[in-house]
Amino acid sequence: MFNGKISLSPEEIYEKEFKVDARGYRPQEVDNFLDEVIKDYSSFIKIISGKDKELSSLTQENNDLRNRIRNLEERLEAEVESGSESGSNVDLLRRISQLEKIVYTRLK
Repeated sequence: MFNGKISLSPEEIYEKEFKVDARGYRPQEVDNFLDEVIKDYSSFIKIISGKDKELSSLTQENNDLRNRIRNLEERLEAEVESGSESGSNVDLLRRISQLEKIVYTRLK
């Protein structure tokens, strides 16, 4: 479970049996505590799953934005090499600058 970093599942905690001797813990207290641990584990699993999905989505968005920047830079270089330094170059530079600001502010 979770790449071997979490060794117990909520079900394993729930199904755990303890040996009772004459001087042991009160079974009711142990059960109540384990119920709280199970709730926490379940919450952590949901939180981690949500964060994994969010990370995946943000990583994809970041890659898409980087590709857009790379494509715009390539187009800009091609126009500069072709010798056409019209007003569109200035527009492309502005767009690249704006895209870089978006990418780098989302990375923080």
